[in-house]
Amino acid sequence: MKWLYEIILILYSLSLIGFFIDFIHHNRKANKIAFWLICMVWVLQTVFFFYEVFGEKGFPVTSLVDSLFFYSWVLITLSIIINKLFQIRFIVFFIQVFGFFILLLYFAASTKNNQLNDSIQFVHEILIAHITLAIVSYGFFTVAFLLSIMYLIQYRFLKSKKGLKWMWQLGDLKQLDNYSFIAISIGVPLLLIAIILGVVWAHVSASEFYWFDMKTIGSLLVLIVYVGYLVLRLVVGYVGKPLATYNTAAFLILLMNFFLFSTLSNFHF
Repeated sequence: MKWLYEIILILYSLSLIGFFIDFIHHNRKANKIAFWLICMVWVLQTVFFFYEVFGEKGFPVTSLVDSLFFYSWVLITLSIIINKLFQIRFIVFFIQVFGFFILLLYFAASTKNNQLNDSIQFVHEILIAHITLAIVSYGFFTVAFLLSIMYLIQYRFLKSKKGLKWMWQLGDLKQLDNYSFIAISIGVPLLLIAIILGVVWAHVSASEFYWFDMKTIGSLLVLIVYVGYLVLRLVVGYVGKPLATYNTAAFLILLMNFFLFSTLSNFHF
């Protein structure tokens, strides 16, 4: 069943990214794709659910692990209903995030209880996915940082009216600002999923988890800082140079977390 668990988690992760992009950019195409992906997850979960009820002759709430599965199924069902009947994207996304955490916790705990070898492999794959998604999100944040640097250079050229022959190579200011915004919009949900995977991995593995570990705090700080960027853009209404400057400072925090906080961590490399 491990491969099927992985397919469900991949579909769920892609759905989360799609709902987040729709929430940030009001992209109906992303919402439609994300909706069908989460419907596929719901169908697969429903098959599991009916197998437990009619195949195993028991309602899947008799243990804590089984209750996690039913809990996640209820959350996904509610999110689909809300997304279809009500235009409340904010609550749908957060229901999806919490449901993803619960479902991942169920898969990890269920695999651990069934077969030791599968448990070790699945937990290892959670760790690999955690590291991979975190680094990929850092890649998008790096692209956003470079675009912000190009924005600040272009802005300085325009203000001083120097280097005009190079401006066309740097790109339009609005375009640079929008591309940076898009890169961060993709990086944030990837980092959020990576952190969720990391928490679940620490919970089900033999490793002792430290909430006050420097790398853990640093990763949460990076997520908060980049969410702050989105808040400044979407809620406060900042655009242009202030956000480019903020993004540059945010990237410095990311570098501190990647290089400095890793050396101070108790269990991260």
